[in-house]
Amino acid sequence: MLAQLKDRYEAFLTEKNAVTELLAAAERSTGVQKRYIASGIILFIGLYLLFGYGASLLCNLIGFVYPAYFSIKAIESSKKDDDTQWLTYWVVYGVFSIAESFSDIFLSWCPFYYAGKCVFLLWCMAPVSWNGSSILYQRLVRPFFLKHQSAMDSMVSDLSSKAKSMAETVTKEAANLALNHEKNQ
Repeated sequence: MLAQLKDRYEAFLTEKNAVTELLAAAERSTGVQKRYIASGIILFIGLYLLFGYGASLLCNLIGFVYPAYFSIKAIESSKKDDDTQWLTYWVVYGVFSIAESFSDIFLSWCPFYYAGKCVFLLWCMAPVSWNGSSILYQRLVRPFFLKHQSAMDSMVSDLSSKAKSMAETVTKEAANLALNHEKNQ
């Protein structure tokens, strides 16, 4: 497992992208190998998540920016597998965010919570066979959804019709108010 992560890390450092180009520029200007620069940045981020002010924002950026970037790339590609991978991530991310909102008052008191949350989100987006999003979706989200799908469909249908009715009512009321306003002037 660690060997697989190390190989993936080394492969990433040899890829051609904006991050590796920045690391190569830093390597040229400092003389320090880019693997050490990248490791130092990762160590700094890890320590900041443990002890830094604003760790919540940093953690949420990590959990959003990378997946959003690759989600856009997946949308633009013709392959279906990457779409499924990132849709699965966003479903698990959404379920986690809702659960977190209810328990946030207690979780914020836990030491190193944001470091743990960041590790969890990294596991959910990791490009490995034991990807957290895939595991959690298959074992928790999907069975729950399949068990309650008809009730959820009914609830969504009811909410949609109520929202449509309310939008029509608001539109009619706004039109009446505008018409009355014009008459009164």
